[in-house]
Amino acid sequence: MTDNAQTNEINKTNNKWLDVWNEFKNHKGALAGAIIFALIVILVLLGPFVWPYEANGINIRIRNQGPSFAHPLGTDQLGRDTLARIMAGGRTSITVGLTAMLLSLFLGTLIGIFAGYFKKLDSVLMRFTDLFLSLPLLPLLLVMMLLFREPLSTSFGPEKGMFILIVVSIGITSWMPTARIVRGDVLAIKEREFILAARSIGGTDTKIIFRHILPNVLSPIMVSATLGIANAIITESALSFLGLGFPPDFPTWGRLLNDAVDYLQQFPERVFWPGLAISLTVLSINYLGDGLRDALDPRIRGR
Repeated sequence: MTDNAQTNEINKTNNKWLDVWNEFKNHKGALAGAIIFALIVILVLLGPFVWPYEANGINIRIRNQGPSFAHPLGTDQLGRDTLARIMAGGRTSITVGLTAMLLSLFLGTLIGIFAGYFKKLDSVLMRFTDLFLSLPLLPLLLVMMLLFREPLSTSFGPEKGMFILIVVSIGITSWMPTARIVRGDVLAIKEREFILAARSIGGTDTKIIFRHILPNVLSPIMVSATLGIANAIITESALSFLGLGFPPDFPTWGRLLNDAVDYLQQFPERVFWPGLAISLTVLSINYLGDGLRDALDPRIRGR
């Protein structure tokens, strides 16, 4: 390839991503979602380092207090600062969401590419995907929690063991939509002229997949990533709310909801704060994914 051809290719790539950014920033909901999600991430990551109270710092003398200057969100039944616990719980919930999303994305992309590119594997992998789609998600997760909770907690400790179990459980039960989307795109892309040209000059399947197929399915993968984070956060919160997640002294947003249920009538704000954190995070991620989908799809870009 000549220098001019390489320059033209680089310019086309730069122009494409510039068009994507211009479309994305015109999507007011997506831009607001990105800003809110970024602020939440900064708060839960950096907040504990500057906030003077620890998430598990017990002070019985100030228990069950309402919002005040010292404790803006009040304290719980053990005198622990609610804002500190919200920030610590957010760090755990978002970390679980990101890690489970990466696992789900890896499995879905791998199966989707193999199913779409290799005709012999298509039927087997898609029936395997349909099998997972037909399984009831929540009962399956509950069974996995009950079966593997004790062995993993014994091997890695209560926190690390539950983190591994929850991430793996969510990851291996949520890859199916990504696989179906990626497969559909691969089926269309592999019949295009540049793929046929790559085959005609002796390109191997591995080289074609990594150099030509994978870069062209990044758009649906990125959209699936944003939706996967939201799904993982909701699932982790549901498991913690049911008492099957992390230990009681390891705060997550779902665990905070679980702890607040017994005090719902006396202190209803304890349910409101973690619920608001979950809702804002999931809503901002959904708007972010919606904007990415519109910006990355050339068929609707500019509408």
